Amino acid sequence: MKLTQRQREVLDYIEQCMQIDGMPPTRAEIVSHFGFASPNAAQCHLRALAARGAIELRSGTARGIVPLQRAKTTPDSHDSLSIPLIGRVAAGLPLLAVENREDEIKIDPALFRPRPDYALRVAGDSMIDAGINDGDLLLVHRAPEAGNGAIVVARLDDEVTVKRLVRKGRQLWLQPENSQHSPTRITAASHLVIEGLAVGVIRPLPSAN
Repeated sequence: MKLTQRQREVLDYIEQCMQIDGMPPTRAEIVSHFGFASPNAAQCHLRALAARGAIELRSGTARGIVPLQRAKTTPDSHDSLSIPLIGRVAAGLPLLAVENREDEIKIDPALFRPRPDYALRVAGDSMIDAGINDGDLLLVHRAPEAGNGAIVVARLDDEVTVKRLVRKGRQLWLQPENSQHSPTRITAASHLVIEGLAVGVIRPLPSAN
């Protein structure tokens, strides 16, 4: 079964929702997650997946998307994987919205676990002690939850940041890995959304003078 890159991403998201929530996403959730311009774009991808036997679409229900047994839908371990590169993130837009994308990059998916879904261009030095430097390309696996101590991409209010997620009793913090920066305590008034887990870094070589 051959799928396009976008079809693989949609199928991955459906299966991820099944694993975490125990149910498939609605079409509206797919539109929001990928930043599609209209529900019709999501429906076109779903129909293509159904035509290729990856899912079954059941009418009359908002969550009528049933993933079928997956076979040969993921790239071979020796094949390159193309993922979107996210640059400057516009406030209020989903992270993977078209307006935020700079480019696409190719990686070997066998080098990273779990598989990256996108790359984020790092700005700032708050995570240098974790080996994440200004200008690096951070590879991110989409996930709405993270364990204590994980390095996450998080949206705090309208700002997207890369920090270590730390739980201390009932308190939650976004912890930098640079002593020159202070941790951020998440309060009841904060709006925190985990966008994904950091799974690797690509460091561009410095340009010659």
